[in-house]
Amino acid sequence: MAKTVFKATAEDKDGLTMLCKVRDFEVFLDEPKDLGGNDEGMNPVEAMLTALAACKAIVVKAFAKKYRIKLNSVRIETEGVLDPDGFLGINKDAKIGFSEITTHYYIDADNTEEEIAKYVEFVEGNCPVKDTIASAPAMVHNIHSV
Repeated sequence: MAKTVFKATAEDKDGLTMLCKVRDFEVFLDEPKDLGGNDEGMNPVEAMLTALAACKAIVVKAFAKKYRIKLNSVRIETEGVLDPDGFLGINKDAKIGFSEITTHYYIDADNTEEEIAKYVEFVEGNCPVKDTIASAPAMVHNIHSV
């Protein structure tokens, strides 16, 4: 299969509110009021945690039959530890992004705990969003005049 390029756009609307577009979908991302935003949507790091949780849940569902997981339901919660003082420039020693991300799996399946634990290891090793976070891709930027 050929490599696929995914694209996303974020355009400023009001204050820190961003209109984000992917294909035919739109969502507003923002910051809470205490961080200078309008609180009109989740902030980018919350969106990243959401993408991570959704990606892991999709992997759980997409491969369940192949790995003989008799799945009834799945819910995944992610939480990240972030010190805003790093991003705000208040503490130059504080990490700007998350220092730790924890995933909580809630899987209802007609399998043993051992089978589910083994399957979760597969999910952890095959989630594209997790892989992108854990093994950072090359980051390139271009500046364009408007």
